[in-house]
Amino acid sequence: MNRYIALQKIIEVGSFTKAAEALGYTQSSISQMIASLENELSIKLLTRSRTGVKLTIEGAELYPFIERSIIQYRAMQEKANEIRGLETGIIRVGTISSITCHWMPGLIKGFQEIYPQVQFLFHQGDYTLIPEWIKTGAVDFGFITPAAVRDLNTIPIKDGEMLAVLPKGHPLAENEKVPIEELTKEPFILLEEGHFSEPINAFHAAGLEPDIKYTIHDDYAIMTMVEAGLGVSILAELMLRRTNFDIVCRPVEPPIYRSLAIGYKDKDSLPIASKYFIDYLLAHVNHLP
Repeated sequence: MNRYIALQKIIEVGSFTKAAEALGYTQSSISQMIASLENELSIKLLTRSRTGVKLTIEGAELYPFIERSIIQYRAMQEKANEIRGLETGIIRVGTISSITCHWMPGLIKGFQEIYPQVQFLFHQGDYTLIPEWIKTGAVDFGFITPAAVRDLNTIPIKDGEMLAVLPKGHPLAENEKVPIEELTKEPFILLEEGHFSEPINAFHAAGLEPDIKYTIHDDYAIMTMVEAGLGVSILAELMLRRTNFDIVCRPVEPPIYRSLAIGYKDKDSLPIASKYFIDYLLAHVNHLP
């Protein structure tokens, strides 16, 4: 196959010398490859002149078949690389706690039924850390909110509601919906999410400022503190599923939503295993809570 590729490069650049330089061979090696190919086919493929190297009439008739052979060979190589990548691949993901807990277990289980040897490495962060990890290559892709990033490609996945989190027995817990202005009258426990925060944006959009007493980088710690009566908070509804905390969750008025997306630098440069996992996730997105 190297002889076919050498022939293709000679036709492309019009010179044995330039083709040898481009492919990393000596000119003598390139000449021997073409001579060997011509002997095998019993056809003179090339002629040299002052204007360069050209295909003979017979070579021009045969050349389309050689090109198709090269295309098929490269396709076979790419498929072999994919298979090897999916057998030994490691998928590096930047994720947030709610997705780690409520999306990833089911997705991983289904994906590994198809590709059992693929490994996963999670980096759990926030709206500032995850985009930085993507840009530096620490992770292949990550879960982010599109409004919080620049210079990254994104694929929207789902929007989820955010709920007010209140101690059990709190007067606001009697409401079906909690007016956002009422939350400014209580000590507020803010989830640290980097430079972007949906609750803070919602307060500011309403011309309000919450009374932030604590800023914490862990949803479960916030629920523990709310349970202890230290304040109120706003967390993603996805994170509030399957918890045993003695708290009450209510929709906020006006409602607050969180948009989730996959972020990556360049899909073509993603490892094969990560490409396949993203495709698997998108195919199953309607089954995600």
